[in-house]
Amino acid sequence: MRKIVPLFVLVVLLSACGASSDLTRGQLYPGMYEEKPVTLLVMPPINNSANVEAKELLYTSISRPLAEAGYYVIPPSLAMAVLRQESGYDAELFLDKPLKQFHEFFGADAVVFSVIESWAKQGLGINTEIRYIIKSALTDQVLFDRTCNLFLDLSVNSGSSSDSGRSLLSILVDVAAGAINTALTDHIEAARKANYYIFRDLPVGKYDNLFLQDQDVSTDPQNVTKYVKE
Repeated sequence: MRKIVPLFVLVVLLSACGASSDLTRGQLYPGMYEEKPVTLLVMPPINNSANVEAKELLYTSISRPLAEAGYYVIPPSLAMAVLRQESGYDAELFLDKPLKQFHEFFGADAVVFSVIESWAKQGLGINTEIRYIIKSALTDQVLFDRTCNLFLDLSVNSGSSSDSGRSLLSILVDVAAGAINTALTDHIEAARKANYYIFRDLPVGKYDNLFLQDQDVSTDPQNVTKYVKE
């Protein structure tokens, strides 16, 4: 009986993962096609979680999926050095402010903000809730806004369909191994997976062969929930 509840929860989560928004990229993110940003500036994450290291860890993982989607991303090391020097490290100060200065200083067409709402170990896994907002540096229009609540399951898979017949020692070994795995696994892996699910529906940029040709591609819901087994 104790297996029924976890299985039910998993089915619900998997159902949510497969849900479709019935919208296309062009319908959900029309501003990306209207403004056609080429150069993106990634701001340091806004960290609302209790994990003090989350800000630095997430920042290192954002640029790659954007570059792979066909955008030129201002090198993070350069951007961070300049932002620190110009007192721009706290991105929350600029989220609701005009962004023209970033276009003039960096040549950015759009600015990428990220908000970490949750990033913590939960049981034998890691839960992250991250929101991304891409705003035009020319018009301040929100071009892209999406959230992903992702649970990365790091528990050890014993290969058995049931705990029945197993010794208490065997079960405790699996639990301990899962705990060690969680402790040793870089939390940034969870963020990378969240980035994937957030940016996989981002309209592609100028340096992708499908630039301005992917308006009819269907999207996931704007707020995504994912359960991922490592």
